Amino acid sequence: MSDASVAHSGEDRELTDGFHLVIDALKLNGVKTIYNVPGIPITDLGRMAQAAGIRVISFRHEQHAGNAAAIAGYLTKQPGICLTVSAPGFLNGLTALANATTNCFPMILISGSSEREIVDLQQGDYEEMDQLAIAKPLCKAAFRILHAADIGIGIARAIRAAVSGRPGGVYLDLPAKLFSQVMDAEQGAKSLVKVIDAAPAQIPAAASIKRALDVLKSAQRPLVILGKGAAYAQVDASIREFIETSGVPFLQMSMAKGLLPDTHPQSAGAARSTVLKESDVVMLIGARLNWLLSHGKGKTWGDAPKKFIQIDIEPKEMDSNVEIVAPVVGDIGSCVTAFLQGMGTNWPKPPAAWMDMVAAKRDENIAKMAPRLMNNKSPMDFHGALGVLRSVIKDHPDMILVNEGANTLDLARGVIDMYQPRKRLDVGTWGVMGIGMGFSIAAAIETGKPVLAVEGDSAFGFSGMEVETICRYNLPICIVVFNNNGIYRGTDVNTNGTDPATTVFVKDSRYDLMMQAFGGVGVTATSPSELLTAVKAAIESGQPTLINAVIDPSSGTESGRIGNLNPQSVVKKK
Repeated sequence: MSDASVAHSGEDRELTDGFHLVIDALKLNGVKTIYNVPGIPITDLGRMAQAAGIRVISFRHEQHAGNAAAIAGYLTKQPGICLTVSAPGFLNGLTALANATTNCFPMILISGSSEREIVDLQQGDYEEMDQLAIAKPLCKAAFRILHAADIGIGIARAIRAAVSGRPGGVYLDLPAKLFSQVMDAEQGAKSLVKVIDAAPAQIPAAASIKRALDVLKSAQRPLVILGKGAAYAQVDASIREFIETSGVPFLQMSMAKGLLPDTHPQSAGAARSTVLKESDVVMLIGARLNWLLSHGKGKTWGDAPKKFIQIDIEPKEMDSNVEIVAPVVGDIGSCVTAFLQGMGTNWPKPPAAWMDMVAAKRDENIAKMAPRLMNNKSPMDFHGALGVLRSVIKDHPDMILVNEGANTLDLARGVIDMYQPRKRLDVGTWGVMGIGMGFSIAAAIETGKPVLAVEGDSAFGFSGMEVETICRYNLPICIVVFNNNGIYRGTDVNTNGTDPATTVFVKDSRYDLMMQAFGGVGVTATSPSELLTAVKAAIESGQPTLINAVIDPSSGTESGRIGNLNPQSVVKKK
């Protein structure tokens, strides 16, 4: 039990309470960090967890604490823990919980709550809300613990639900009365559960492996697409061996970038449009045919008939948008191992004509892009600024890149090459803004690596106050805010009145002064050469740094590269 167990009772029995049992259950299951915002009724739980040796990182807003927990889960394969207060705090954390579930990040949102007897009669308790009912549709599982003796089982169930099968978010509801419940310490210790084999291997059927390999072998223009599920699996060496043994060109979705270096000779990242349109067999490994891949149909995929092979741990994912001719259900590590065994040592390479076509298009596009990345304009355009950051990551391949925005995100995905797995963290499946500071903080804490956060000025606004958190914990995070005075562009005009246009921010805002206000380093850069100098200084110092990167306000396009998802009116009112 924890050191602070309640003192002996009159019968000389050692007692414990809900506070200590929660902490002991988390420690028993290897939890080392909690991301939280303190307040009623969980303030003392955070204090006591810290005293018991768990690192407790306090944020300014629950959504960002939740995002931190979610990405901690992705990076470690253990559920990240977010702790919030009741009702409004719970709701703030709920966005992160839903986003974690959508992205298959294992996390547990633990929230204090009002008392059941008052909530159920709607009698108006402090921050009264039926949080369990609200959370259920937005996560993998939701549990409420009413008795101290059930804390061990409740936390064990939450851990297993978060990481087993397809990972995701879990909600754990802890009413305020639970914390002060007292029970015998020895019985309390016996009630705790250490979760064993929380995410067991799911071995694919042998017939499905043979079917998939037969389809792949028959291809004239094969393609492999690696998704963030493949990165999460942490079977990097096996995936690389499979790709190189097969000889097939590969595309890496944004958070899968670095599973193999983007500079690998089989990488088709710079020929994305060509390989999607021209391929005849497409193997998906930990990737879903959602909007990010145009649902596997339409003009993105061209007229060439396609056969899809899909490897996923969730059977219901198969045939979600198009027919999957060779579904393989299992965990990615087991599936890739089975593929390697089935391929043997004499696997035929793809036709030379296909490989030559991919290489020619890739090299052509890289050559076209190179001059745009080398300009030194002042103010900067997106390509000049990203060209600098591309060189920074090349020189520091173990640095973690966090990226969000519209143009800042869409262009960076294609410009900045990654060399190691799980080093690129971004908005993922939902494309939701506001992940930047939470992801950056957790990445620095969980990995001990320096972080480069590349933010659009709009995206930064969602979580910018967490720069105080970064400074408070003195984390080696360098934030680069691409400041073009607005959303998409800073040049829109309101033609009817004196209010600014809806997409325009305060002109020439000084985001760097925010960081200075909390004791960090704040710098303005107006050219690529100034930006490079500032980023290098931040890396060398390891100090919290924010660089206000001045971007031409006219630089940028509506909605980045997904303008087709932003409908515009064609009706003109008289």
